Amino acid sequence: MAKNNKKSDEKEQVKLLEGTATRNSDAKKENGRVAVWVKESDLAYEAELKILQIELMKLQQHMQQSGERILAIFEGRDAAGKGGTIQRIISNLNPRNTRVVALAKPNETEQGQWYFQRYVSQLPRAGEFVLFDRSWYNRAMVEPVMGFCTDEQNKRFLKDAPMVEELLVKDGIQLFKFYFSVSKEVQKERFDSRKADPLKQYKLSPVDNLAQEYWDQYSIRKFQMLSETNRSISPWTIVRSDNKKKARINCMKSVLSSMNYSEKMPDKHLTPDPKIIVSGIDELQHMQKYLLSPERLHG
Repeated sequence: MAKNNKKSDEKEQVKLLEGTATRNSDAKKENGRVAVWVKESDLAYEAELKILQIELMKLQQHMQQSGERILAIFEGRDAAGKGGTIQRIISNLNPRNTRVVALAKPNETEQGQWYFQRYVSQLPRAGEFVLFDRSWYNRAMVEPVMGFCTDEQNKRFLKDAPMVEELLVKDGIQLFKFYFSVSKEVQKERFDSRKADPLKQYKLSPVDNLAQEYWDQYSIRKFQMLSETNRSISPWTIVRSDNKKKARINCMKSVLSSMNYSEKMPDKHLTPDPKIIVSGIDELQHMQKYLLSPERLHG
């Protein structure tokens, strides 16, 4: 009996690959096929995701013709859903003109360079869409919380970052800065899932293990980061990411709604949900209101 229950549990843990349900929604019953119940919300998500991925392909074609450059920065707490969103954005784009940058910790040579130097070399060329999976903003949150930089280095960075970003924007780069905001409870659930799933264990790191313990310290650093670097020329966009699927969809809409390109679908279909996409100014006001009540702060 126990063996049967174990087999049943294993079957329940199997997940359909994204897009499988939509592709087979009209399939007819026949030998070798098994019926699977899928949430209507999942089907709606997959359908909308496909539409937005097609829009991203239109945008990329326009960029190749016009030479426009996009740099999208993805920041946030561990397990906030940054990587999954990046995967959905790039999944159908031409890899020759799309690049994900996820730099390892600086080596000895890089430690002796100007802090921004190793990132500058990764900036997009004409017609290229570059996505930073974490960025120079490591120095705003992770490094000071974990003791990887001095207070002076952190303060200098917060003064320098807006000036660097202003130079990039004035040079013509379309800059998006996304901060993925996950709650403490959902972050813990995702950490536990990573520990239990062999396919997710590569995501675990020593820093992850301390993320919950240092939750309040990260909140303080987030407030400082937004206060110093949320400028009109390079604003932050906050993505509420407790629901990963809504976060992915609305992050894509945030990019697409901000760009002009040929055969763009009507704006009403690309307007982000204001419950998911929040301006940096609104997030700052929220944090100012509840900074002394950290349990009420968003992640």
